[in-house]
Amino acid sequence: MIIRSLLLATSLIAASAFAQNSRPEAIPAIAQVPQSRDVPYPGTIRLDVDATDVAQGIFRVKESIPVDKAGPMTLLFPKWLQGNHAPRGEIEKLAGLVITANGKALPWRRDPYDVYAFHIDVPDGAKTVELSFQFLSATASNQGRIVATPAMLNLQWNSVSLYPAGYYARQIPIEATARYPDGWRAFSGLPSNESGGVYRYEKTNYEVLLDSPVFAGKYFRQDQLTPDVRLNIVADEPADLAATPEQIDTHRRLVQQAVKLFGAQHYDKYEFLLALTDQMGGIGLEHHRSSENGANPEYFTKWNEGPGRRNLLAHEFTHSWNGKFRRPAGLWTPDHNTPTKNSLLWVYEGQTQFWGYVLGARSGLFTKQETLDALASIAAVLDHRPAREWRGLEDTTYDPIISARRPKGWVSWQRSEDYYNEGMLVWLEVDATLRRLTDGKRGMDDFARAFFGIRDRDWGTVTYTLDDIVRTLNGIAPYDWAGLLNMRLFEHAEGAPLTGFTASGYKLVYTPEPTPFFKDGEKRSKGTDLSYSGGFSVDKDRKISSVIWGGPAYKAGLTVGTELVAVNGKPYSADVVKDAIRAAANAKEPIQLLVRNFDAYREVSLDWHGGLRYPRLEKFGTGEGALDRLLTPR
Repeated sequence: MIIRSLLLATSLIAASAFAQNSRPEAIPAIAQVPQSRDVPYPGTIRLDVDATDVAQGIFRVKESIPVDKAGPMTLLFPKWLQGNHAPRGEIEKLAGLVITANGKALPWRRDPYDVYAFHIDVPDGAKTVELSFQFLSATASNQGRIVATPAMLNLQWNSVSLYPAGYYARQIPIEATARYPDGWRAFSGLPSNESGGVYRYEKTNYEVLLDSPVFAGKYFRQDQLTPDVRLNIVADEPADLAATPEQIDTHRRLVQQAVKLFGAQHYDKYEFLLALTDQMGGIGLEHHRSSENGANPEYFTKWNEGPGRRNLLAHEFTHSWNGKFRRPAGLWTPDHNTPTKNSLLWVYEGQTQFWGYVLGARSGLFTKQETLDALASIAAVLDHRPAREWRGLEDTTYDPIISARRPKGWVSWQRSEDYYNEGMLVWLEVDATLRRLTDGKRGMDDFARAFFGIRDRDWGTVTYTLDDIVRTLNGIAPYDWAGLLNMRLFEHAEGAPLTGFTASGYKLVYTPEPTPFFKDGEKRSKGTDLSYSGGFSVDKDRKISSVIWGGPAYKAGLTVGTELVAVNGKPYSADVVKDAIRAAANAKEPIQLLVRNFDAYREVSLDWHGGLRYPRLEKFGTGEGALDRLLTPR
């Protein structure tokens, strides 16, 4: 009783002491940005970009925005960029902003709760507000993606424009011009006329403009693939442009196979934009009437040495149907500063990944065997992600926002943007299930035509929900599709969903020899991938680049960033560590590693005796299976 009284007295004293402290009231953290309305903007914006300073990577901008009344006005720098699935607008690179009206400077104020918004007061009598600023693009990779080099540039209109708040982007008319270095050629999905080095783009709306990036280059080529589709290439060197007729024909077949698959085209004209470079930053981004892709310089000249990133064009081309024309309802927004809802990215990106590999195989960008080997590598990575114990697939759709695509130390325990590749595995299972339910008569091709093959030549946007997906699948073959999809989205299974393989006549196995696709990946990364041979990988600088959570390397205490100095007393090399792993398969003693981290050396014991293991798909049974039929050209 005495103790209870003492505790009560102590708590009263503490409460009294806290009551005497100052206690501020909360201020509502609300950005003062007008809500977008679906009404026409009064006038046409004029945008002029000087992109000639590729030496310093500085884009100089002048913009004239008409106004119809005096008073408060808010201008926005695009923040939420479709395809990035996150607030990726590089506002930090906007500099030198000056706004004038009636020939006088207007003070601007950045919104304290939305740093992408700028507030001004339009004076009486003003007909336009004039903006000038620079976009200071990255000049080193640690500043972001490099978009200007001595040989090429990538102009993204979202980086060089502001737009008035309060209107749907599709309701804001705009006319843009751009000047590029002398002698360069520029390519875009938005038509233009060139005169004296200045490209004048056709009048459009702000939504379409931002969906129409530009590749420009000193060295270029253009190939007509079909009457509606062109392949536009810029390169670091003229020799990189040496594509054979057979290689161009492969890209032509990509277009033909896609049109056969979907049964409709959702563009008036489509421009592949392809940069062959190791100087400008890599990119793979979707647009309705163009791609925006970067690949290795030897894309054509070393065609037979491995597929590299050749399926990238198939993926981005598919997005014209899946992602641009048909789009998850939560991923469509009226402007470029409204947050998106990413929950259906396993359809938007996962099914596009599925069709990218399928069309890559059907067109010949990948051989069938290269496709099977790529799928094996993808499946193995996902099958060694213990993070699914606590994090379901659906939650990874928010990873672009959560992690901003920064490197992770324990990706196997954190997961990443698995909605791409694990989403693809789900759609492989859907295809196998459709074929099982219909005795092989129907599959995902039927879904593609039913879902994406509507309204030929319409390049607007038709949104969808999960219910629309389920309804379309049930129209092909009745089944508990909602149950299957929700199970895959939220399950905490021990391994990856591999039913798409096992129900199609293939199983994931591991052999002592890597596939050519696996070897190609190691060659391009200049690293050594021992993920299934001890649970770690090593980069070109001898540093650990990944460790599988709970695996032998994890239990030995290895971490990402640790330098691997020696193996069993011998200086580290890829051959030395592989030889040690082979030898340990017939020994009881662990492999001894000398590592360095934080300038300290230590020895660790890697207790792995499973030898070298590399993933591949092994066919079982006889005859042609569902996966074989899926990859066969139409």
